[in-house]
Amino acid sequence: MAVAFFASGFAFASWAARIPQVRARLDVTPGVLGLILLCIAIGSAVSIPLAGWVIVRIGEARTVAVTAIIAAAGLAVVALGYTHGIPPVAAGLFCFGFGSGAWDVAMNVQGAAVEQAIGRSVLPRMHAAWSIGTVAGAGAGTVLVAAAVPVTADLLVVAVAVAVAVPAATRSFLRSAPPRRQARRGGGVLEAWTERRTLLIGLFVLCVSVIEGTGNDWLSLGVIQGYHAPAAVGTAAFALFLAAMTAGRWFGPRLIDRYGRVRVLRPAAALALAGLLMLGLVDVLAVAFLGAAAMGLGTALGFPVGLSAAADDPARAAGRVSAASSLGYGAFLAGPPLIGFIADHAGVLHALACAGVLLVAALFLSQATAPITPGPGPGLLTEPSPEA
Repeated sequence: MAVAFFASGFAFASWAARIPQVRARLDVTPGVLGLILLCIAIGSAVSIPLAGWVIVRIGEARTVAVTAIIAAAGLAVVALGYTHGIPPVAAGLFCFGFGSGAWDVAMNVQGAAVEQAIGRSVLPRMHAAWSIGTVAGAGAGTVLVAAAVPVTADLLVVAVAVAVAVPAATRSFLRSAPPRRQARRGGGVLEAWTERRTLLIGLFVLCVSVIEGTGNDWLSLGVIQGYHAPAAVGTAAFALFLAAMTAGRWFGPRLIDRYGRVRVLRPAAALALAGLLMLGLVDVLAVAFLGAAAMGLGTALGFPVGLSAAADDPARAAGRVSAASSLGYGAFLAGPPLIGFIADHAGVLHALACAGVLLVAALFLSQATAPITPGPGPGLLTEPSPEA
C-alpha cells in the first residue's frame, strides 16, 4: 500500500518540478498559469465526491488501479501536449487531478481497513510515504532539469511507471466486502453528508488542511518578505516544515496507539498554533524556524487521523472518507487564495497568524475523531469512547 501513496506524491512532485519549463514554453503570465494549474484542483473537486460511490461498487483496489491509470494518462497528455499550447495542458491536468483525487480517497479507505485489521494506527505513516514521494520526485526533477532532460521524456517515464507500478501494488490490498453487501449495510455516499459526526470530522480536516496548504504555499515567501531573508533561507524554512511534517507522520502513530486520537490531536493543534504565532508575531529569524518546525509537527497527523476516524465503521467508510476528503481538499483549494487576500492588506506573516483561528476551532473539533462502535443501521452511531 505504501507504493500507492509514494507513487501519488512522486507523480505530483514530478509535475511540479517541471512547471517553470512548461510555463516558459507556453509563454503565459503568472495569472494565466494559475488558472491552468487550477485545472488540477477542479479535476479533484469533481472526482472526490464521486469516489465513495465508485469504491462501494468496485472496491478500493480496483478504484486505485483505474484512477492511477487515469492520472498517469493525464500526465502523459501534458508531457506530449505542452508544446502545442494551453488546451492539451489544461485537459491533461484536469485528468491528472481527477484521477489523483479519487485515487487518494480509495487508498485512504484501504489504509483505514488495514488499521482495523491489525489493530494499530498506520495511516499517518502511509501519508509519510506520500511526503517521501514528493521529496523524491522533487529531487529527481531537480537533477533532470539540471541535466537538460526534456519535459516530455521525464513526464512520460513517470506516467508509465505509475500506470504499471500502482495497479501491480494493489494486488496486495486487503479484499473489500462484496459491493452489494456494502450497499445493504449502508455504504451509500449521500447519507454521509447528513451525519453530524462525519461533518464535524470534515470540518476538523478542513481546518488542519488550510494550515498545511498555507505552509506549503506561503511559508517560504513569508520568511523571505517578513524577515528580509535571502531566497535560500525561505526555502530552508519550508524544507524544515516538510521534514517536521514527515517525521510527525512517521512517529506519530505510536502516540495515537498509546494515548488515543483526541489526546494527541489537541496538543498537536496547540503546537501548530504556537508555531503560527511564532512566525507571525516574533521578529526573530531563529524563532521563525522553530515556528516552521512546530507548524509541521502540529499539522502532521490532522489529515490522516481525521480520515481514519471517518472510516471507523468499515461498512460506511467509503462514503464518509469521501465526504471528509471533499471538505479537506476544498480547504486546499480555497485556503491559500484567502491567505493571499489577507496578505495583500496585512502582510504574509500576519496573514499566517490570522489563520490560527482555524487551529483554535480544531482544538474543539478534534473531539469528533474519538472512536465509535458501528451502529445497527445507516447513520446510527453509538456514543464515542471516552478516550478524551
